Amino acid sequence: MTVLDAADFDLFARIVQQDSAIVLERGKEYLVSARLTPVATKAGLPSLAALASRLRSRPTDPIRSDIVEAMTTNETSFFRDIHPFDALAKVVIPEIVSTPRPDRSLNIWAAACSSGQEPYSLGITALESLPVGWQARITATDLSPQMVERTRNGRFSQLEVGRGLSAGRLVQHFQRTGTEWEASPQLRSMILARTLNLAAPLPLMPRFDVVFLRNVLIYFDVATKAAVLGAVRSVLRPGGYLFLGAAETTLGLDAGFERKALGRAMAYQLTQRGGPR
Repeated sequence: MTVLDAADFDLFARIVQQDSAIVLERGKEYLVSARLTPVATKAGLPSLAALASRLRSRPTDPIRSDIVEAMTTNETSFFRDIHPFDALAKVVIPEIVSTPRPDRSLNIWAAACSSGQEPYSLGITALESLPVGWQARITATDLSPQMVERTRNGRFSQLEVGRGLSAGRLVQHFQRTGTEWEASPQLRSMILARTLNLAAPLPLMPRFDVVFLRNVLIYFDVATKAAVLGAVRSVLRPGGYLFLGAAETTLGLDAGFERKALGRAMAYQLTQRGGPR
């Protein structure tokens, strides 16, 4: 693998931070080399040094988007870290449906949907947990247009459905299409997939009951973490729940959330008071 020059690493890291707010610190040279070497090869460039040279001479080259795409972490699986989904089914949904609501709808935001396993897991959870007459709407967003398109299509390989999806749920909610499995029309109809950069001002969005923003904040600096949490707070209903990754927290970043244990999961509930710390 090509040895990555320090100045070239800094250039790639700066581009990724400018376009996605993801921070790549020194020590990630091997990861950057592994992810970006295919980008250089696809562009007909002999090395990462040549890729860096092209970007220095053409700072707005469209290949920037390929670099950001390659550096976006897309590791995911169905029902990943099962406890938040259990909390949604056993605590959050019963709490919501016990409160009178004329439209009888549940709004969920999967804020970093990757290739779609999380929003489809949320959709299955809603179908299994909501009483008759209720419906769920799931907004699935990601920085990567490629990942958004995959989510929209709702198609997964045998390997992907084998990671976290039980045989019963697979047969009930998916059908075989060639070598892939496609989500049922009912499940796909619940999910609206769109491209969105969490580090940029949010577009017009509905009010959400639940936000899943897991394993995303760890890639941002403190200022960006606080800004993203503020944006989430602005679209979350009072009393709504935010689910973060195990290594993430709102503590010290935004006082508008209260940390709560929901069974074996930890969530952050939006309070009526509070705001930026």
